[in-house]
Amino acid sequence: MAENENNPQGFIPKHGGYENLITYQKSEIIYDGTMYFTKRFFHKYDRTIDQMVQAARSGKQNIAEASVASGTSKETEIKLTNVARASLEELYLDYKDFLRTNKLPIWDKEHRLYKRFSELNRTPNATYATYQKAFEHENPEISANSLACLTNIVSYLLGRQVKTLEQEFLKEGGLRERMYQARKNWWKKQ
Repeated sequence: MAENENNPQGFIPKHGGYENLITYQKSEIIYDGTMYFTKRFFHKYDRTIDQMVQAARSGKQNIAEASVASGTSKETEIKLTNVARASLEELYLDYKDFLRTNKLPIWDKEHRLYKRFSELNRTPNATYATYQKAFEHENPEISANSLACLTNIVSYLLGRQVKTLEQEFLKEGGLRERMYQARKNWWKKQ
């Protein structure tokens, strides 16, 4: 869905455009990677599959919903962005649980493959194909750690996004303030 056109005489600001958010783009990659991972490394009827897929989906969908709701409710935008972050944090823990319960190493920031993944993550305009070799690696350690790394990064970015939204609200206010100001301006012109 395209970004809403701003009405210069109205009080509802531009909103939408979530496809341009790096957090949305990378959360979509996480969702696709999680779909692959759960099909590959879990038994068909394992309840963890649904939980991980739903956490990945919730992260992605809540970013989109927050962006679209932002025109009329900064509060909703902030809440949904934080829900997206919480969903991805849940998913991150699921990847760590998978690694721990399968007695596989969890990469720390000093691990050589963590460093390599960090370099890969700096690729401009990254797509699923950018990460595909890591996510679809036959070794579950590489696959799970790579997905955990990206999920952790996006969770961190969403935390920063919430702080930015908070600052924007403090500077610009919300819909009620804009409505009041627009109404006041309208009466002045009459």
